[in-house]
Amino acid sequence: MDYAIGHLNYWLIICVMMVGLYTLMSRGNLIKKVAGLNIFQTSVILFYVSLGKLQGGTAPIVSPEFVLYANPLPQVLMLTAIVVGVATTALGFALIVRIKEAYGSMDESEINRMDGTGT
Repeated sequence: MDYAIGHLNYWLIICVMMVGLYTLMSRGNLIKKVAGLNIFQTSVILFYVSLGKLQGGTAPIVSPEFVLYANPLPQVLMLTAIVVGVATTALGFALIVRIKEAYGSMDESEINRMDGTGT
């Protein structure tokens, strides 16, 4: 039981990930799909930041009084992932605006029907 409680953050991350995946797959509205993708991405970022945490560790500042250091690499990589995620979201919304102008709808099934590709 202590093992499950000790890893509570991982269980919460899995729940957030499943909410994002469900939203991404179950919704036809393109805005909701982008929102689901962002929720999924946030859970992955939280997972990697959780991996970088070290019990009793401190920031990697060289000092004779510190012995244990937390790994800064996951945090640095996730800062890059956040920037890429914001750019991807902005591009996704820009494409959705263009799709709305071209088709008059943001629903995936209606756009497929107008294209003649079916659902």
